[in-house]
Amino acid sequence: MTPLARQLVRRIAHDGPIGLDSYMRDCLLHPEHGYYTTAEPFGAEGDFTTAPEITQMFGELLGLWLAQCWLDQGAPNPFYLAELGPGRGTLMADALRAGRGVPGFLAAARPVLVEASPRLIARQRATLEGLDLPKPPRWIDRVEDLPEGPLFLLANEFFDALPIRQFQRHADGWQERVVGLAEAAGGAEGTEGPSLTLGLTPPARLGELAHRLADTGPGDVVEIRPAANAILATIAGRIAADGGAALIVDYGDWQSLGDTFQAVAGHVPVDPLAAPGQADLTAHVDFARLAEAAQAAGARATRMTTQGAFLEALGIGARAERLARTLAARPPDGGAAGNPALEAHLRAYRRLTHPDEMGSLFKTIAIHPIETSAPPGFGS
Repeated sequence: MTPLARQLVRRIAHDGPIGLDSYMRDCLLHPEHGYYTTAEPFGAEGDFTTAPEITQMFGELLGLWLAQCWLDQGAPNPFYLAELGPGRGTLMADALRAGRGVPGFLAAARPVLVEASPRLIARQRATLEGLDLPKPPRWIDRVEDLPEGPLFLLANEFFDALPIRQFQRHADGWQERVVGLAEAAGGAEGTEGPSLTLGLTPPARLGELAHRLADTGPGDVVEIRPAANAILATIAGRIAADGGAALIVDYGDWQSLGDTFQAVAGHVPVDPLAAPGQADLTAHVDFARLAEAAQAAGARATRMTTQGAFLEALGIGARAERLARTLAARPPDGGAAGNPALEAHLRAYRRLTHPDEMGSLFKTIAIHPIETSAPPGFGS
């Protein structure tokens, strides 16, 4: 049993079952035992690999997307170039390098990274060192602290890690799925006592889910993410007031349906309750709720599109082909058989765009001012 698991068992034994939102918050952000406090999540040596770590093409294209949005809105100077949950800083670094080729973009940019983990902030600082930026990046730990002014923002695999609540449809309303305790089987010597398990509260009528009664039936599971709506409303409110654009890339679908709560450790799925604090916990994003929050805040949300279609619309195919020709003409390093660099490049392109990989699982939407056209990649 992990140290955090022991703390949770004591807490539940004293206070009763807790919601999945509370469980996720402790597992990911506990100041001493939380996953993002102690683990190295990203890359081959971590537990999962995000798109910016697969190939720099991803960050470069998103950087150029931001730059085009900036140009389309009159190239405001200054503006805030922000990222939510920047991981190791790879996406921001690639976006800034790509933006260097757009006259005036970097000179006007004020990079802001929204990150709560001191350990990850140190990693991001190291990644961004040496970029020779006109204005150095700054770090804040809350979206609410974003400065006022034109805001151009990226959020890649950010919303999926925000805590969720799960509700299961019942004939008499909704039952919330909660984390409680199960006694150790047999009580054998050496067992550690109660373990964590999922249970259901008594059914109740919930006004927040009244709109889901028409498209669900008994036993169906719906997930909500209250913090996501508040964060998106803050971002959209800034964009509506001061201009800018936000791009959200994550896995999920237009509307939540089904149990998507999951844990990953060592690049493989694991039991979310088995080792609290030692695995990444996520759930699919409900893009419809994000769009509703944006529109309620006075901005406009684009239609949702797949990551593969979005990247192809931005020209990743042509970019990948040019790089493939360069790699094909280059001798393999160290006399290796074949062309490992070319093969890795083609695998990365496929992984980002192919429907059987990240291309269809991941979705995108953009937030922009009502008076502007849809940003590149989202049609009219």
